[in-house]
Amino acid sequence: MHHLAIPSSTHTSQRQAGWREALKEAGAPAPVPVQCGWTPRSGYEAGQALASDPEVTAVLCGNDDLALGVMRAMHAAGRAIPGDVSVVGFDDTPVAEFLTPPLTTVRMDFAELGRACFAMLLARTEQKVALPRPRRLEPELIVRESAGPPPKPPKPRGSGPTRAAGT
Repeated sequence: MHHLAIPSSTHTSQRQAGWREALKEAGAPAPVPVQCGWTPRSGYEAGQALASDPEVTAVLCGNDDLALGVMRAMHAAGRAIPGDVSVVGFDDTPVAEFLTPPLTTVRMDFAELGRACFAMLLARTEQKVALPRPRRLEPELIVRESAGPPPKPPKPRGSGPTRAAGT
């Protein structure tokens, strides 16, 4: 599974770390992440390169906008989603469920994350000795139609049933 990474203020983002860990647990190699911007255009341009490689069967995008661009690039290259390649986004933007096919994505409760950050900031500015214990907010995978099982490898030529001579 390839990863299109959004810009991060750290060397490796939590999204990249989670992606690497999941691949490691699955015993799969982690390709070098493709550094992108935030926009569908950035996803489209990266997706064009990925679409030309038949070994690419899954792409995790740092946000849903990148996924939109990747889906367009795959379509333009004749790669079926999810038949040839699965595409997964991040953020569960309002349009994700209305794409064709509907986008599988990761949802975070950003409103709750904002409240937790504000509570910590408020405690810090009020110089409270004990800061509120940060809650770990878990992402949720929203499975839609843009992801599926990996495609079956093509059968090698000459591997089909053979017919006896004269039959």
